[in-house]
Amino acid sequence: MFDVLSRGFKSARLKLQGKAQLNEENLSEALREVRTSLLQADVELGVVKGFIERVKEKSLGEIVPLKAPNGAVLPVTPQDWFIKNCYDQLVELMGPVDTSLDLDGNPAVIMMVGLQGYGKTTTSGKLAKKLKDEGKKPMLVAADIYRPAAVEQLMVLGRKLSVPVFSIKGMDPVALAKNAVIQARNVGRDVVIIDTAGRLAIDETLMMELEKIKEETRPKNILFVCDAMIGQDAVRTAAEFDRRLSFTGFVLTKLDGDARGGAALSIKSVTGKPVKFLGQGEQLDKLEEFRPEGLAQRILGFGDVVGLMQDFERHVDKDSAEADAEKILKGQFSYDDFVNQLRTVRKMGSLRDLMAKLPFFGDMIDQLPAEALDDSQLDATLAIISSMTVQERRNPDLMNKGRFRRIALGSGRAEKDIQELHERFLQAREMMKGLGSMMGNPAQMMKMQQQMAKMQGGGMPGMFGAQKKAKPEMSVQEKLEKRKRQKEARKSHKR
Repeated sequence: MFDVLSRGFKSARLKLQGKAQLNEENLSEALREVRTSLLQADVELGVVKGFIERVKEKSLGEIVPLKAPNGAVLPVTPQDWFIKNCYDQLVELMGPVDTSLDLDGNPAVIMMVGLQGYGKTTTSGKLAKKLKDEGKKPMLVAADIYRPAAVEQLMVLGRKLSVPVFSIKGMDPVALAKNAVIQARNVGRDVVIIDTAGRLAIDETLMMELEKIKEETRPKNILFVCDAMIGQDAVRTAAEFDRRLSFTGFVLTKLDGDARGGAALSIKSVTGKPVKFLGQGEQLDKLEEFRPEGLAQRILGFGDVVGLMQDFERHVDKDSAEADAEKILKGQFSYDDFVNQLRTVRKMGSLRDLMAKLPFFGDMIDQLPAEALDDSQLDATLAIISSMTVQERRNPDLMNKGRFRRIALGSGRAEKDIQELHERFLQAREMMKGLGSMMGNPAQMMKMQQQMAKMQGGGMPGMFGAQKKAKPEMSVQEKLEKRKRQKEARKSHKR
């Protein structure tokens, strides 16, 4: 979602490439790119002006050399110095971070507020899952009685999570919330999450109702759920909610959409309240604690390794991962193992989002063909493997032309797609087997490098979809013969 911001900072970085020093002239060119991208991303004007002034002030100061852990002094170019200052100011703009929740109380009460369509109900479910995973016993409260779909949605989420949902048809929302707290105390639930009503815009009736719920339930946590795709409208709405309710923090939702990202940079500065969580997608595990460092790194195109590792820890079992790694390095990797890996990738998010979290890959995303980051390629691959028999998935070496034909009919794909996928699978398996043997035999290094170079030249960047194979390099003799044939063809054409 931060494509506009990332392009602006990348352009600014390129403006300073090769510069021997920073001065008013070249820095102004770079800052112009940053200012334009911030405004295009819908960052509040006052926030933009303050950010640009601070970066300029820091960048024109003395360039301080950095020290490595071993004490060695690392050279810092003007370009590096500029990016470091941008990073520091982005982190400061969005921080300091405070992702804690006050869970003292019997029970602790969390009140979710925001306009209709911001994602309060889904976020309530995500928060209930997070707290349950941390050993808490949450209860959800369906206080949005004006939208029957919201009540039903919360009921569905509660059943998925095995979390009780308090709802009494026809009861006033204020009385409902108050009774929910009493019920939670009686049945031993230690956290109550109240999903309140929203409107398409702020109105007095809504705000008075929320104020009464706050008065009756005395929540220590009031979270404003904010749609990142709304931009500055969300910031202005948040300011009004904060004036009436004095909430404790934000949850930014829909960060996996095409939003420009301005709200994420403006909201802390305008309201003074911290962003506590980020929500991406509809899956209940897609709620992560806000890390301004990770967001700043992604905006600047440096990925977010910490965030990526946290994703792995949430979705990958350590013991099974070690067992899979051992099988892969022994060349015993099957299609069943491959399917498990694909499903793990799907749980962690879109391919584009995963790539954005990898260092130095952020700048490459726009250069990749659209199909390389198309999640439907994962679906196509899973469809192909699902059409295989149990024996074929466990023993890929059974594959032959007749089996390719049957799998193509079963998966709705062309026969050549099945064959190409199988060829890439076998190549990857052999490469990993070679890597495993190389670890115990350094003499295999050269052979392994040659195999990898051959595979790269043959167009083997991924396993998820058919890739065009690069033509093999012609020898000098072949090139001369080709030119001779072309000359003769031109002469013949003239005649």
